[in-house]
Amino acid sequence: MRSIHDLETPVVLVDLDVLERNITRMAERARACGVRLRPHAKTHKVIEVGRRQIAAGATGLALAKPSEAEVFAEAGFDDLFIAYPVVGADKARRLLALAGRLRRLAVGVDSVEGASTLASAFREARRRLDVMLKIDTGLHRVGVLPERALETARRLADLPGLRLRGIFTHAGHGYGEPTPDGVAQVARHEGRTMAAVAEELRGAGIAIEEVSVGSTPTAREAMAQAGVTECRPGNYVYHDGSQVALGTCAPADCAMTVLATVVSVPASDRAVVDAGSKTLSTDPLRPNANGYGQIVGRRSRLQRMSEEHGVVVVEGGDSFRVGERVRILPNHACVVSNLHDRIVGIRGESVETELKVAARGRVE
Repeated sequence: MRSIHDLETPVVLVDLDVLERNITRMAERARACGVRLRPHAKTHKVIEVGRRQIAAGATGLALAKPSEAEVFAEAGFDDLFIAYPVVGADKARRLLALAGRLRRLAVGVDSVEGASTLASAFREARRRLDVMLKIDTGLHRVGVLPERALETARRLADLPGLRLRGIFTHAGHGYGEPTPDGVAQVARHEGRTMAAVAEELRGAGIAIEEVSVGSTPTAREAMAQAGVTECRPGNYVYHDGSQVALGTCAPADCAMTVLATVVSVPASDRAVVDAGSKTLSTDPLRPNANGYGQIVGRRSRLQRMSEEHGVVVVEGGDSFRVGERVRILPNHACVVSNLHDRIVGIRGESVETELKVAARGRVE
């Protein structure tokens, strides 16, 4: 069996023991709350990881784009939700073909104008596409404000070719909270707001089957709120430096690291590794920016990045030597996944498998 020391760098490592523990733990939380778990597979984009999530009890997967969903449909996944406001006749044609291959498909919408671009293709085919109305619970990115949900839902329910299945949200603003208590408050507001919107719509005679929340930092509290039926966390499968900084998890819960080689130590306070922005991305640490990755087992962090160079500012007590290999905890695992063709699954320092990032680059 190969060792990680036999691998060329830089390379993305995933600790399979930690991965499996993370998958099991989130599935158990969802079961304890009585909600369906629909992991967001944009985090990993790996067929085999998705299968592990389904085997642990997930009812289906969430994806970000139609092309990403097509990859998972081709691999045999049959219950998919594209948690994004899909718009356009070209996308509608792809969705129509995709729906024919799946047991269940739903897509996100946040406007009647956008939904109308999908409706005609399904109406003409005498089919119906399930849609989920996006609710803005505080991120202020996409979605309708709660007070406008009823008006929009009424108009969506009248569109031939579509069926309003439910409502969904993403409390991504939780990533900006400086304390775990702040994250928990966002999560409770997320769940309670969604439950209240669902009750308002039902009171107006609009059937709402699904009330879906999502985000790894807010998942634990949001899914515990009465009225929530589904949760869509994604990052939990790997975790990353931002989740540690937010208090979502401990460093031992992080499955993904990047193995890199020190290629230069030009000064006592500076070392350079062969993992730059093309390997780790330049996504900032949340909730407070602090470099681009933590050297595992050291105090030092990558503080400057160019495409192929990661510059480590050496903290007191740390030292590095040319040729040394280090493991880096990335700030944001989801982006790292989309930068690589493969991940290497390990147990301890032994290489067990290599997995293709099958949906890498599927952004349309």
